[in-house]
Amino acid sequence: MPKPIKFGTDGWRGVIADDFTFDRVVRVAPAAARVLAENYGHTTKSRTIIVGHDRRFMAEKFALRAAQAVQEAGFDVLLTEDYAPTPAYSLAAVQQKALGAIVLTASHNPGSYLGLKVKGGFGGSVSPEVTKQIEALLESEEISESSQTAAANNIPRFDPWPSYCETLRLMVDIDAITEAIATGKVTVFADVMHGAAAGGLAKMLGKEVREINGDRDPLFGGGAPEPLPRYISQLFKDIKSHRKSGAGLTIGFVFDGDSDRIAAVDGEGNFLSSQILIPILIEHLAGRRKFTGEVVKTISGSDLFPKVARLYNLPVHETPIGYKYIADRMLSAQVLVGGEESGGIGYGTHIPERDALLSALYLLEAVVMSGEDLSQIYERLERQTAFSSKYDRIDLPLASMEERERLVEQLESQPLTEIAGHKVVDCLTVDGYKFRLADRRWLLIRFSGTEPVLRLYCEAADIDRVKETLNWAKDWANSV
Repeated sequence: MPKPIKFGTDGWRGVIADDFTFDRVVRVAPAAARVLAENYGHTTKSRTIIVGHDRRFMAEKFALRAAQAVQEAGFDVLLTEDYAPTPAYSLAAVQQKALGAIVLTASHNPGSYLGLKVKGGFGGSVSPEVTKQIEALLESEEISESSQTAAANNIPRFDPWPSYCETLRLMVDIDAITEAIATGKVTVFADVMHGAAAGGLAKMLGKEVREINGDRDPLFGGGAPEPLPRYISQLFKDIKSHRKSGAGLTIGFVFDGDSDRIAAVDGEGNFLSSQILIPILIEHLAGRRKFTGEVVKTISGSDLFPKVARLYNLPVHETPIGYKYIADRMLSAQVLVGGEESGGIGYGTHIPERDALLSALYLLEAVVMSGEDLSQIYERLERQTAFSSKYDRIDLPLASMEERERLVEQLESQPLTEIAGHKVVDCLTVDGYKFRLADRRWLLIRFSGTEPVLRLYCEAADIDRVKETLNWAKDWANSV
């Protein structure tokens, strides 16, 4: 029995041929189009829906079926000619003055998954209220299966890459970046994880970068296209080998499956999550580029974010986890940068959407303009704020969604008052359960919206305390 169609932090995802099928996609896509029209049609005055896809198994076929169903529902459709990053479709929705975009992607999920993201004509993820309307419309059974009479060759096609690349190039000092690469001052590696970022940096820089995993592999090498250390062994090896040459600064980027999330590796081969990259970006954009605005962080973001923001007198706004909450804030306030610990980072200078390739360009610009390695910049910020910490996260698979409910009930009925021998001094429940302890470390216990997975996050003064806290939380979950 397939699971009900439910939207998580960004889109609906399911296992291909089980939860995620052609029959369901041709119901969801026109439902999404109808809800977009009801919410934004009066302002956009458009009936055009952008339909795009990533490089997953049969993603282009699902995108075609979605496009046909949306066209049959009475909407105009622009269907991508090939794969592209999700933010390229969001940007296309703005530039084409469209009603919105539907993107066939499962982002960072394993290869057995596919999904569908819904973007508004404003260039970002729609709000939770809008996705709830889509779910309600599907449950009302007012959306019937498409008869698929629309001919594929009658659907207009477009290439989102040229306009997307040119837009991003104009946002940075592209000449300084390309000169630094051409003269050997900076060497750039990019692990695109077999995903939609493939070829992206080379297109924008006009230079060959040292791209890894640029081929299409729907199995993602047996892993998942998620920017985490366990999936990027080849990048570590390549940077370590290059380091022996001792030539210039080195930076490695890691892009997830649909190129809206990023991580990096510094010249010494250290993994840098967005917990490290976001403070660097705050400093670069506010300090060197002289931009201003709020810093928007999710509750899992590092405590260093507000401390660096304070150096530049920038306000900070905190949201639940999920970039759609950051995007919503971007629509109502002047934002400098908004980001989440999982690698999604967006900018007030751009559309209200996380964009990994733009993040890579800004980080490259920071390295070129400062003449420092990314970790050198980060360590300097630690000294300036007199704050240092370590962070890690564990994703703990659960046996079933029933086990998930048992853990939720336990947290509700028996709130934790002590963790790893330390007193809980505060608990924030805006999204999951974030416990602050007496020694200033914090633990966030949160459940995936799309999988039977428990997510455990911790930041503390040193890595030993992080490991102690996460191991305690893991043991607690296994004991319930």
